[in-house]
Amino acid sequence: MAKQQKRLGFWLSIGAALAGFAVLQVLISGGILNPFYTNTIFTIAINIILAVSLHLIIGITGQFSIGHAGFLAVGAYAAAIFTMNLQLPFALALLAGGLAAAAAGLLIGIPTLRLKGDYLAIATLGFGEIVRILLLNTDYVGGASGMQVSNLTTWPWIFVCLLLTIVVIRNFTNSTHGRACISVREDETAADAMGINTTYYKVIAFVIGAFFAGVAGGLFAHNFYIIQPSNFGFLKSFDILIYVVLGGLGSMSGAVIAAILLTIISTFLQDYPETRMIIYSLVLIVMMLYRPQGLLGTKEITSFFKRQKPAQGGQPDEKHNTPA
Repeated sequence: MAKQQKRLGFWLSIGAALAGFAVLQVLISGGILNPFYTNTIFTIAINIILAVSLHLIIGITGQFSIGHAGFLAVGAYAAAIFTMNLQLPFALALLAGGLAAAAAGLLIGIPTLRLKGDYLAIATLGFGEIVRILLLNTDYVGGASGMQVSNLTTWPWIFVCLLLTIVVIRNFTNSTHGRACISVREDETAADAMGINTTYYKVIAFVIGAFFAGVAGGLFAHNFYIIQPSNFGFLKSFDILIYVVLGGLGSMSGAVIAAILLTIISTFLQDYPETRMIIYSLVLIVMMLYRPQGLLGTKEITSFFKRQKPAQGGQPDEKHNTPA
């Protein structure tokens, strides 16, 4: 019965996603949504991919990484090189961007994921800045002036990448490998004592998260006509980190909701940068004061719709079982 309900819920979710895709595709292709709103939808979807990919690293595996903008940059420039310099198809460019970012994640993951806490955060921050400085001083990709890119990102491409990101990371989280990652998050010493190769699972989570960040980078690069190293500074890493923390560490639904809300706030207040930063900061301060665990904590949004199971054996509540 439980399996049937899960299967039914899965297909209902897929059906709802496809229906949403069809509605937005009609609105975009029919010109009902102007370019501003279309670009806002694209930005929200790309930020969701980034939030979900970082959710696997921080929320599920418990590794405090603030270098996600580095993987975004690697994917963006790798995809741009494939389409602009090598004249290869966009699909191949997205795959190349993801693989390049995954390789960077493996390269940085193996030596640094033996670190913990603040030390890991500093190491990943340094990685992101190294990538930005290298791009800044590489003439092949335009250096500081940036690289011109064709606008190839469309709603079908974004939707497919978004759906794949959520499905893959959700299934990974629910697998035995995902449970091993959660055990690393809860108590790495105990997980290691139980025979779990903690370094292996941390690297795997890092590589998967980096891959999808690279795919998001390819979509990001081809959503505009130029990309510059300044687009991928450490503030971009903090933006992605805020999506995960605000949504709730360990909650994919929370990361998605936070990415949507904060992207809308940032987009509609971009003409007022001072006001935007004040409101942005106030939202975070209020959230940390009154709900430090984030919007959903470690729960998923589906848990709020599940019916509560009755008490086993029909035992009455203690307060009703007290003799008069």
